[in-house]
Amino acid sequence: MADYEIIIRGGTVVDGTRTPRYVSDIAIKDGKVVRLGPEIRAEDAVEVFDAKRLLAFPGCVDAHMHVGIYRPLTEDAVSESKAAAMGGVTSSLNYIRTGQYYLNRGGPYREVMPEVRKLSEGRFWVDYGYHVAPIEGKHLDEMEFLALEHGVTSFKIFMFYGGYGLHGKSSSQNQFLMLGPEDRYDIAHFEFIMRSARAVVDRHPELADHISVSLHCELADILNAYTKIVEREGKLTGLAAYSAARPPHSEGLAIWIASYLANETNCLNINLLHLSSRKAIDAAWTMQQVFPHVAFRREVTVGHLLLDTSCECAVHAKVNPPIRPREDVEAGKCEHELEEASRVGRFEDEGWPSTRPLGLVKETAGSVPNWISV
Repeated sequence: MADYEIIIRGGTVVDGTRTPRYVSDIAIKDGKVVRLGPEIRAEDAVEVFDAKRLLAFPGCVDAHMHVGIYRPLTEDAVSESKAAAMGGVTSSLNYIRTGQYYLNRGGPYREVMPEVRKLSEGRFWVDYGYHVAPIEGKHLDEMEFLALEHGVTSFKIFMFYGGYGLHGKSSSQNQFLMLGPEDRYDIAHFEFIMRSARAVVDRHPELADHISVSLHCELADILNAYTKIVEREGKLTGLAAYSAARPPHSEGLAIWIASYLANETNCLNINLLHLSSRKAIDAAWTMQQVFPHVAFRREVTVGHLLLDTSCECAVHAKVNPPIRPREDVEAGKCEHELEEASRVGRFEDEGWPSTRPLGLVKETAGSVPNWISV
């Protein structure tokens, strides 16, 4: 009987430890790398993959993905995870919420989450888990259930959703989020999400390193006002217009509010997502100094590091928060270099962030090992 399932033969290993590259064989058993070394015997494996002249590196963790927004989750899980695997990702953490898009339904997560898991099963090409956004007031009381029963320990807040739409200004966000007449998706609700996260930690101290709140930091009032200005003036078009309609100081102010709420509620693991501008990055660093006891994680995405408003991608680069002018891109690069801040590309063998969700599903359908050769 073979000792290993696969031997990756003769690849140039980049192991994520900043050591010089070296040539090595890699042995895999039960889906895990169990041995690195020269000239592992081919007869000890079921399959041998020739990786000469290829780089072998640990699979990356994409900690910020979305599935099921514009297509059914059953289809999106396949295509998005396959694309991720082709780019070297072997584990993905995906955002899900109630309301329009995704499953196009409201209601309690006691009903929604089993449906999400059923639709996901067997369709991902990589290991996967979920972040959940508590949208409705009654979701606050389900956060403990989500953590204990589904391993969901990361909760998201979309700070602009209460008064500004996914694609621009909107006067019907309650309908978009499928909220009841008594529900409000506002700053008070964000505070109560943090308080509920803290309550879960207080009742289950063993989860203290895992429970986190992630925030998309933009403020609807500012977005609405500046969208009107951009439309009225008519001077800008394309990505430049979209950036001006969602100005950087909206990000910065939202970060200050989010950080103060984290301190007020003693919610100590905070993820500030996809910082797109110098003002956002400066605000995030300032808040770390003001509230040093809060474990802030500052995310910078690959798209915001590579593209600017002059790129030829045009509408294909429309994201929230927007692609920014070149000076903001350079600020993002500085942040990334100083802190290696982007959570989009952590190596599997570096270990997960301490706040990783506990409910990671080991996906076997795609059988992608945790080391990738390219």
